[in-house]
Amino acid sequence: MTQKRNANIELLRIVAMLMILTLHFNFQSKALLELGEPASNVRIFATILEAIAITGVNVYVLISGYFLSASTVKFSKMLQLILQVYFYTLLVSAAMMFVGAYTVRPEDKLDRTLKYLFPISAEHYWFVTAYVIMYALAPVMNAAVNTLKRKQMKAVIIGLLFWFCVIKSVVPVQFGTDRMGYDFGWFICLYLIAAYIRKYNVVIFRDAKRSAIVFVLSAAVIAALSLVFYKINYDTGRFNYYAGVPNHYNFIFTLTGALGLFSLFRFMKLKENFFAEVIRIIAPYTLGVYLLHMHFEIADRWVEWIEHIIGETPLDNVPMYFIHLVVSILIVFFAGIFVDWVRKYVFNFIGRICENTKLFKLIKRIDEDLC
Repeated sequence: MTQKRNANIELLRIVAMLMILTLHFNFQSKALLELGEPASNVRIFATILEAIAITGVNVYVLISGYFLSASTVKFSKMLQLILQVYFYTLLVSAAMMFVGAYTVRPEDKLDRTLKYLFPISAEHYWFVTAYVIMYALAPVMNAAVNTLKRKQMKAVIIGLLFWFCVIKSVVPVQFGTDRMGYDFGWFICLYLIAAYIRKYNVVIFRDAKRSAIVFVLSAAVIAALSLVFYKINYDTGRFNYYAGVPNHYNFIFTLTGALGLFSLFRFMKLKENFFAEVIRIIAPYTLGVYLLHMHFEIADRWVEWIEHIIGETPLDNVPMYFIHLVVSILIVFFAGIFVDWVRKYVFNFIGRICENTKLFKLIKRIDEDLC
């Protein structure tokens, strides 16, 4: 009997993707504070929303590490992930060409071709590149997690946190090795943290209330620092780099916020009802939401397309901006869920047709050999 997915963590997976959509909407609608430009109520509000939503990426990776660290990583699963990426990079491009909406300058054709044919290596999606590398290294990390003593594992995590997170959070210059959390090194760090929590059943912040407080305080600190350094930069022209650090994925309060939110949902107990089943159905398709709306042909245009449906983004009224944001991200979210449901149906159909072919038998044999 297949074990049911943990509904509260699956709900968190959905929340994390909605947070990621919020980040992208704020950026694409040009609603965030810009260094050297005057502030407005909407810009301040969007920047505060950014501080709340910035933890979404870390949370998504923590969830993956939490479950992957206790499971067998199969070659077939890795292959499915890569094929899922190709489904979007190639078919979305083909669809855009078919409807005449494909827009690539002649000088960008080679670069785009590489990103479509080699989406992982050419970093069509930075998140997917980092995620796939993390996934490929999962068996090695799992072996380390199962072998190392608790003190050894804790020392490794602390060392990585100092390297990737702590130092960069306080030093107001960018290091050559710091990619602001947009890389597999940071994902590996998050994976090991989640694996440590899972293996030793670590209660991070004692209870749900304290977890919520940590999340809220972390978001408040990020927002406050963003606003303070924006103001300092606006008045003096200084801290051009550090003004953006509070919104980096490997900033210390982005991490604590993610851990607080992750801990909060671990304490939650959803009732086993229709809502829990809907959550379990929707959550596995959330990566498809990302792959669809962040495709190179869509990432810079989806906000504009939605504006043709519900009107221009109101940048002079906070309540209207928030309503516009919510409607926009829900449209994209459910569109992405539907498209990935279709993708899953296609994959399952092909799997049934090709189940007894030599290729599929070879893949099964590789899975068995690597287990």
